Amino acid sequence: MNRAAKKNAITEDMYAAMADAVYDAQDDGALRVVMITGTEDAFTAGNDMAAFLNPKARMGDADLPVERFLNAILTAKKPLLAAVNGLAIGIGTTMLLHCDMVYAADTARFSVPFINLGLMPEAASSLLLPRAVGTKKAAEMLMFGDFHDADTALSMGLINEVFAPDALMDKAMQRAQMLAAKPPAALLLIKELLKREAETPGERMARESALFGERLQSAECKEAATAFFEKRDPDFSGL
Repeated sequence: MNRAAKKNAITEDMYAAMADAVYDAQDDGALRVVMITGTEDAFTAGNDMAAFLNPKARMGDADLPVERFLNAILTAKKPLLAAVNGLAIGIGTTMLLHCDMVYAADTARFSVPFINLGLMPEAASSLLLPRAVGTKKAAEMLMFGDFHDADTALSMGLINEVFAPDALMDKAMQRAQMLAAKPPAALLLIKELLKREAETPGERMARESALFGERLQSAECKEAATAFFEKRDPDFSGL
């Protein structure tokens, strides 16, 4: 993700490009591992707010760029790694739940602030986050929407390792190269076994997307968005 001036807030075009990249990698025999990262001081600040509140956008529409990207990381058969170099807000954190390994700079900060916008979690995070960090910690993260630093994320089990910012990419690439050198068929089978679910993330993602779309039209979300653009705190007291 390379939109540093906006802390890599993700636009529809960026979602489309990332979805294509992940899908294409699955069919490229020369590629063994996929890595997602950001630039400068941000992994991603989450969805671009202007595109996010586009009334034409409907979560759950499979052709929507964000849905294509979510489906791409959900169904990726090859190892998916992330190198988190700074802010990881919203989908910047929830996409990590679909990554097989996550490495972070010690400056990384993680947040899933959907509650503060009157919205539901996405990317099957209401299913996968409790599995990663435990129900109590997941409840704190999803119900408060606070930030958590890299050491906290490591202790919770959200990420694998923490490195100094200037060492992050070298270390993450070393891990990726080590994986790429492993027997490819065995690696794919191990990932497949690890991802088997009783209730699939796809089913939970569909349920979340339907609720997310409804919440985008809610008075709470409209107040949160208005407050964002007016640079004030939202007031939900009358809702």
